[in-house]
Amino acid sequence: MWLGRLSARQAQGQGWEQAALAYLKRRGLAPVEQNFRCKAGEIDLIMRDGATLVFVEVRQRSSKEQGGAAASITPAKIRRLRRAAECYLLRFPVTPPCRFDVVAIDGERIEWLRDVIN
Repeated sequence: MWLGRLSARQAQGQGWEQAALAYLKRRGLAPVEQNFRCKAGEIDLIMRDGATLVFVEVRQRSSKEQGGAAASITPAKIRRLRRAAECYLLRFPVTPPCRFDVVAIDGERIEWLRDVIN
């Protein structure tokens, strides 16, 4: 098994994901899985909010120029998130209630956007 080093950008991304995870845990969500990967794509965080399974995309930008972190989610990214979630949900005999959230980090400001991808 290859355990190569992370690039500086990957390490920074993991730091932002850890910040988002801590933020959501403080607000009552329970972690299920981090960095779920399948052929269709990746989901940064999978959490539980009561009975609801929450797929979380973490986005970070240093400033709000050009729309900020939330605006950086493209239609192609949304398609990949949906496909990855469908892949993850194959493990359940009955699909639980679920939603897609975004944690947008602009500079040092964290914003939690709930149920943003329908």
